[in-house]
Amino acid sequence: MTRWLEQQAEVRGRRGLVRTPLTRAADDQAIDLASNDYLGLATDPRLAEAASEAIRRWGTGATSSRLVAGTTELHLELEHELARLTGMEASLVLSSGYLANLGVTTALGGPGTLIVADEHCHASLIDGFRLSRSRVETFAHNEPADAARLLAGRMPSGRMLSGRSEPRALIAVESIYSVWGDAAPLPGLLALAEEHDAMLLVDEAHSLGVSGSGTWQGHGAVAGTALAGHPNVVLTATLSKALGSQGGAVLGSALLREHLVNRARSFIFDTGLAPASAAAALAAVRIIRSEPWRPAAVHEHAASLASGLAPALARLATAVGHTAVGPAGAFQAAGAVQSIPMPSAAAALSASQAAHAAGVRVGCFRPPSVPDGISRLRLTARATLTPREIDQACATLRGILEETS
Repeated sequence: MTRWLEQQAEVRGRRGLVRTPLTRAADDQAIDLASNDYLGLATDPRLAEAASEAIRRWGTGATSSRLVAGTTELHLELEHELARLTGMEASLVLSSGYLANLGVTTALGGPGTLIVADEHCHASLIDGFRLSRSRVETFAHNEPADAARLLAGRMPSGRMLSGRSEPRALIAVESIYSVWGDAAPLPGLLALAEEHDAMLLVDEAHSLGVSGSGTWQGHGAVAGTALAGHPNVVLTATLSKALGSQGGAVLGSALLREHLVNRARSFIFDTGLAPASAAAALAAVRIIRSEPWRPAAVHEHAASLASGLAPALARLATAVGHTAVGPAGAFQAAGAVQSIPMPSAAAALSASQAAHAAGVRVGCFRPPSVPDGISRLRLTARATLTPREIDQACATLRGILEETS
């Protein structure tokens, strides 16, 4: 086994895929275009005070699983407010977004469920598919017609495939994709779910707190649409991105929630979400309601980043290949995430290191973290960026990208 570990390390080194956690100091002055703190709430004093008060009242941990003694009034209040925010009937809070995806996919999956998933689904969904023991088919990214083709091959009761029928079906997508930053065609996918009596699972990890229009600004991509509260729709979300806290949630019908409480192993056998995290997330939900300028600023700053980097990106796209740029070759994304394709994993790593040395922190995504196998720099817009920071970041990154291309 030791020799195998050494061989694996050698392979990672040759391919430029060695990962090293970057330590962030408390007084770090770098311009942050790497974190998922989209609304700038992770350091908001209101969240810190809510978390501190929860610790004083409930202690530092939940003390047990939610089904034993780990559920506090905070958990129930947070679940109620999350459901209100997104327009869903009920919600269930878990210890992370990863566990939320594992819990819902395994509880809804099984030998009688066909899972039809977008090829760009997050690793947490993919791991849930594998654990569910369902038959899994992937469809071309953002192509409902391809998903329809796969659903047409489903084996309903009375017809057998490999000795089993598939009376149930689950369509799995992300509302905003974590690498390309593009949006899923949710209305078409809902129509498909209704036609095939399937459940549509929408991962709102990069949408909650960012997407939505009008009075639903920041409430997520589903809120205020025909999907909200629909019996064929289930959402998952994280509390650790726009909400600036920690944890995850599954949102859907009250019947679904009851099913998860009894069947989702990542809920039943895990210690409950820490009260401090629940309280901070609850404070964040209320801030989203009262300060719609934050999600609006995310989109404004994302557009500014796209505009400031467009010339350099165009040159890089020629070097990398037009098909690697993303949806329709566009850089402007649907939410906070901006994706820049790079010629290689080594080039992506080198560019991210150069940016960090110049005071700009950006994400570096390399295989297997990229669904299309193309290494990328990933920039995330935040509500609290200043015009000066955006201009400085664009100038720094333009120089690095021009050297790369």
